[in-house]
Amino acid sequence: MKKRFSLWTVAGASAVVAVVVAVFIVWFGGVRPGHGVDVMDRPHDQLVKPAAWFEAQPASFADLAEKVQGSVVNISSSKRIRGPRAPFPYFGPRDPFFDDFFEKFFEGAPRGQTQHSLGSGFVIDEKGTILTNNHVVSQAEEIEVTLAGGHKYKAKVVGVDEKTDIAVIQIDAKKPLPCAKLGTSKNMRAGDWVMAIGNPFGLEHTVTVGVISAKGRLIGGGPYAKFIQTDASINPGNSGGPLFNMKGEVIGINTMIYAGGQGIGFAIPIDLAKSMIPDLVEKGVVSRGWLGVAIQDVTPELAKSFGLKEDEGGALIAEVYSNSPAAKAGFRRGDVVIEYNGEKVTEPYDLSLFVGQTKPGTKATAIVLREGKRKELKIKVGKQEKGVAAIEPEERDVGRADALGLVVRTLSAEDAHRLDVPRDFRGVVVARVEPGSAAEHSNVRAGDVILEINDAKIESLDDYNKAVGKLEKGSLVRLFIKRGKASIYLAFRL
Repeated sequence: MKKRFSLWTVAGASAVVAVVVAVFIVWFGGVRPGHGVDVMDRPHDQLVKPAAWFEAQPASFADLAEKVQGSVVNISSSKRIRGPRAPFPYFGPRDPFFDDFFEKFFEGAPRGQTQHSLGSGFVIDEKGTILTNNHVVSQAEEIEVTLAGGHKYKAKVVGVDEKTDIAVIQIDAKKPLPCAKLGTSKNMRAGDWVMAIGNPFGLEHTVTVGVISAKGRLIGGGPYAKFIQTDASINPGNSGGPLFNMKGEVIGINTMIYAGGQGIGFAIPIDLAKSMIPDLVEKGVVSRGWLGVAIQDVTPELAKSFGLKEDEGGALIAEVYSNSPAAKAGFRRGDVVIEYNGEKVTEPYDLSLFVGQTKPGTKATAIVLREGKRKELKIKVGKQEKGVAAIEPEERDVGRADALGLVVRTLSAEDAHRLDVPRDFRGVVVARVEPGSAAEHSNVRAGDVILEINDAKIESLDDYNKAVGKLEKGSLVRLFIKRGKASIYLAFRL
């Protein structure tokens, strides 16, 4: 029994020594647990200690919350519902994502009754100017603001912008109020800590924390905002409240949640709001820049057809309106805008955003790709007016589809009137699109007026048939079409 004990003792001691030696080799040999790679060539002071990540975490967010929450307010609004509720104007056509959000926000109030909604906001000057969401105060007949100390004030709307869902309201403060410090959203990165303070479900001054999940999210919420996505808990009632960074600066306006998921919220970048505040305070509305062009994505097929690199991105000019700032600056159909005032344009949304934020009457510079070469254009930006949506024509199922998967006919005066295009337009109109064809997959629609096929002008059915007759199987086809008021390019392979 004694001999057996000695053997186990020796074996245990050997195992302990082996573990110690292994840890010594791993630690001082330059390999760190979890890395799985040889980093022996890295200087010792660059090696990350296992505890470093934990040391970087704040022990508490209490000091930060105490510092900033005095500038956060709760907003209660009410209005009388007198008829059917139309889609909220700032995001356009109905969208299930936003329908879910707004139905939850307004709790599906019955028509003919008083509708109450709760939201949040934050003070941006000591006199009582408050920034919030437009949908929090939209069409409200009465707005009540509750400060951090519990004092209540009646508020009036100073200015609203439906396209970005931003609003400025005002209270008559009897004394200077604590103000939120506006930071910048530009330098924030995915993974940065953030704090949200608001009024979820009427629970005043609720503090939640999380990180930025992503930036530049395009989720259909209007033409002038790329949202910040965060996993800091945001619920109905948080709308209009601030999203703070760890310095206590506002970097976003909490705006919406994804109703079908958890931990997915969206905030408007504060840089966008800061550019609009002066107009909203002084004029009540935002004056936006206007270029006078129709733009679209540069798909891989269109990039090839124009001789461009697929990874250059940009916004393709589908049409330049006559007497517009773009026409006067020398823009041409087929130009691809890759830069605007020093900012890279990676997609059409970027150009809309940059131009919309430019003050009317100011000068701007754009870089375009024209026939594969860079060209600089100087623009005097105009003022944007309210646009008109294109009309969706009724599809007519007639005839047999051609090689493109289309049935077309000569554009008649009746077609021009029905499709809302000029009567003197010459071209062919798409009567039907063959289901499953490349044209259908590329979004060619019945009612589109075809004006060009691969640079060949189409003014008659004869022009169309000749152009189609030259195409071979596998050919790259680029169409230039008129769709209502808009003109766009479409490209696909046969």
